[in-house]
Amino acid sequence: MNVLAFDTCLGPVSAAIRWRGAGGAWQERGLREMRERGQAERLMPMLADVMADAGLAFGDLERIAVTVGPGSFTGVRVGVAAARGLALASGLPVVGATSLAVMMHQAVDLLGPALDQRVLAVAADARRGMVYLQLLASGATSAGEATLLPLEDVAAVLGEMPVTIVGPAAQMTAAAVAAAGGDAKAALTDLQPDARALARMAAGLAPASPPRPLYLRPPDVKPQAEHSLSRAPS
Repeated sequence: MNVLAFDTCLGPVSAAIRWRGAGGAWQERGLREMRERGQAERLMPMLADVMADAGLAFGDLERIAVTVGPGSFTGVRVGVAAARGLALASGLPVVGATSLAVMMHQAVDLLGPALDQRVLAVAADARRGMVYLQLLASGATSAGEATLLPLEDVAAVLGEMPVTIVGPAAQMTAAAVAAAGGDAKAALTDLQPDARALARMAAGLAPASPPRPLYLRPPDVKPQAEHSLSRAPS
């Protein structure tokens, strides 16, 4: 299955394409950049670049894959909107995965036997003392739901399960669990979603029509008091 995949949820913007070459072997091309802003401006040129590098056109694709969140509101919105637009223009099906599930896929590949019967958790900083968390139980083939939790509640959710925590909030999450008496260790603390991992996952994902953003928390932006509109008299 020839797949174009991309992610804009957290720090990086990444795009990848995965296809079968003339000899039947899988081929991959990918680009990834860390960006604090400008995801919308960079994403479409990046998609064009990976497709040109692969020598493929939209007519050669069979599926589009996108991360649907959680992450920054702007980043999640940019990715999902781009996937919807490309699907509308091309008629291709779209599949979605959480940014945490993509990092989990990467962590399984990187850690392998080092997980040693431990639960794998992916943690990303949701700010204000909160974390985004998704778990893969030892021996399981699919992850649980992505959740938003206060940092101090993670230990209660994990209970007595030994856990390896990866991702951008792994260090502080593992420290909070250990402080509560849990068995937690941090690994791959610089891990970020990569569209190449999403492209490898895409064949096993169910199409979503249309893909929907997974924010998990309300926006931080509030109207300024002096600019708010007064209520109409009742």
